[in-house]
Amino acid sequence: MSQENVEVVRAAYAAWNAGDINALRDLHHPEVIARYGAAWPEPGPFVGRDAVVRQIEQLRETWDASAAEPMTDFIDAGDRVVAEFVWHGTGHGPAFAFEGAAVYTMRHGMIFEIEYFRNLAEALEAVGLSEQDAHADS
Repeated sequence: MSQENVEVVRAAYAAWNAGDINALRDLHHPEVIARYGAAWPEPGPFVGRDAVVRQIEQLRETWDASAAEPMTDFIDAGDRVVAEFVWHGTGHGPAFAFEGAAVYTMRHGMIFEIEYFRNLAEALEAVGLSEQDAHADS
């Protein structure tokens, strides 16, 4: 089932980039929890689909255009998926590019938990992998 988990996360990135909030809502478990981390202005946790979707909507409204692009292949970690990404935004001030990583925990084919990290090494450590382990299948 892990490849299906990767496809759900891939679909979430596609929905974010398309601005399709309804598709994003459908990909998140009703009891989803999102943690953005201490470095984030609003670190959360955000609990429940409505709270997470509200946070997504607020983030999208911050810029005129926003895209999140995976920097590496999504990493299958059983019931979790690790993603390294760059998030670009333009409008409402200077353009920005934020690099980070996230761990998506899956339940019943939906995103159940999201935890953001400063970099891929931290995200991999959270799931018990090293960068060497993650790229062993490459």
